[in-house]
Amino acid sequence: MRYIYMTYADHISKYAGYLAALLVVVLSLLVVYDAAMRYMFSAGAIALQEIEWHLFDVIFLLGLTYALKHDKHVRVDIFFEHYTKDTKDIVQILSMLLLVIPFSLVFLNDALDMLTQSFLQNEISSDPGGLTHRYVIKGVLVFAFVLLIVQALSEILKAYHRLDAKKTLGKVILLSAVLVSVVYATHFADIAFWFEPVLLMFVVTLVLLMAGFQVAFVFAGVALLFAFISDEVGLHALEMLPYRTYGIMDNATLMAVPLFIFMGLILEKSKMAESLLLSMGKLFGSVRGGLAISVVLVGAMLAASTGIVGASVVMLSLIALPLMLKHKYSPALASGSIAASGTLGQLIPPSVILIILGDQMHLSVGDLFRAAVVPGFLLIALYVIYILVISYFNKDIAPAIASDELYADILKEALKEIIPPLLLIGVVLGSIFAGIASPSESAAIGVLGAMFLAIWKRNFSYEMLRYAAIETVKLTAIIFMILIGATAFSLVFNELGGGDMAVDFFANDMADKWMFILIAMLLIFALGFFIDFIEIAFVVVPILVPIVALLGIDPIWFAILIAMNLQASFLTPPFGFALFYLKGAAGDKVSTGAIYKGVVPFILLQIVALGIIILFPELIYLFGK
Repeated sequence: MRYIYMTYADHISKYAGYLAALLVVVLSLLVVYDAAMRYMFSAGAIALQEIEWHLFDVIFLLGLTYALKHDKHVRVDIFFEHYTKDTKDIVQILSMLLLVIPFSLVFLNDALDMLTQSFLQNEISSDPGGLTHRYVIKGVLVFAFVLLIVQALSEILKAYHRLDAKKTLGKVILLSAVLVSVVYATHFADIAFWFEPVLLMFVVTLVLLMAGFQVAFVFAGVALLFAFISDEVGLHALEMLPYRTYGIMDNATLMAVPLFIFMGLILEKSKMAESLLLSMGKLFGSVRGGLAISVVLVGAMLAASTGIVGASVVMLSLIALPLMLKHKYSPALASGSIAASGTLGQLIPPSVILIILGDQMHLSVGDLFRAAVVPGFLLIALYVIYILVISYFNKDIAPAIASDELYADILKEALKEIIPPLLLIGVVLGSIFAGIASPSESAAIGVLGAMFLAIWKRNFSYEMLRYAAIETVKLTAIIFMILIGATAFSLVFNELGGGDMAVDFFANDMADKWMFILIAMLLIFALGFFIDFIEIAFVVVPILVPIVALLGIDPIWFAILIAMNLQASFLTPPFGFALFYLKGAAGDKVSTGAIYKGVVPFILLQIVALGIIILFPELIYLFGK
């Protein structure tokens, strides 16, 4: 019976993921069609636009269970990867039992109330010409969390079946039950007497994150725990969560996230990076440090065309690292230049983090994209100057490469590889900067452009499209589940007075904007050593937003400072995700010590760039306000 349940649960999740992947393609085409009808024939329709964001909703909602089935939800795995098989299975079982299922049940209870009200009121769109039967999409929200519970139970059964130390699991569950009972039996006022609840909330979250529990479910589970044990807060604090989630679903700006991811993954599989790197390697190879400079420039182009850090770092590692080591490059410089270049996608538009910051800080994504161009060029320039200088003074660290080919032929081949992606970048970003198209429309155009590039390079296939669509579903689900968990965390955090504490501290105890900026940047930089940019953007940034307004700080400038800071979080040892990607792709070709040594100069360069933008804020407006 157990095996039948696991099989059916996995099949349901698999087909839900496949349906979501199909809808990624449909959404891309529909957004392009809608944009063409509106801009060319002035025949846009509200109903069509609402269908688009409904498709976006279904993609990430169905993706939640599919990502869980494949264990793709993000976790801080610096300790987790060293656990024994049994320990990993126990963590998985506890995660499902204590975090995923309780939170999903509470969410479902409140979501059903929202669905019932919508059905009884026969809710329709508030816009003339919009869709009727609004309860249908709210029903998908309920269905998605039912699927999540079904898959969570399947994950428990699978982990239990694999587990050898079943007695150990029993002891751990018993201990967990005792701890929960003790915490509940202890009046929250007593806990507050000994510990500040807000700080305790962060400590519990950090401990669970370090233990290897999935990030999204940690935020959601901790929010549920503190709401449950607090007389001041109570579970009613989470009653608004389904409505907040529906607000996320209704956000047209966030719809650009899966489309830009889809575009990037298509370009990844089209082997554009490989051709670019080989061509530019020949172009600059005769210069000392030329290969490393090529890596930086290709990394910048990948950033402007894909924006996916993991894909960029892995591609550069697989292609450039063996080539650089073969030509006697220092392993530290080779790995440092690859990791730093691969993370440029955090800052250079179209950056997913800029889209998320625009949503969290209520700013125009187009304004943020324009403001990020100069900081992006600044980082590229600093990287190139550093490579040239260090190669000049140390001839053995990055030797020049002799070539028998005519330079004119090399230049011709390089231009052939560079021009098509540059044209795509120009169309995508230019349409946003000029205000011609929204980020989601530009992203959808980028998807079509990426498909045409893949066809032009004769790398387009059904398997490539299927891979890109399925990976888009997983990545989108990961991001939005973290957003849901972080929203729950913020609701309870604010009910405990955390937001007021932060505002009082900066507004009353330290009413100085420069001190606030310094502390905020140091806080984000320090958190970047331990947790991912998504968690910081969804949990920390909303706390800072009212203080930014209170102190009269330019929010676009502050958002760019955050984006630059978050980019450094990918490089900071020991938990920088770019380091994991690089080591995973490089294997034994380069040591962890060499990677850490190599990224330190680039982290310092990022801090220098951040300091320049702090001292000269007008630089971000060189491309207009």
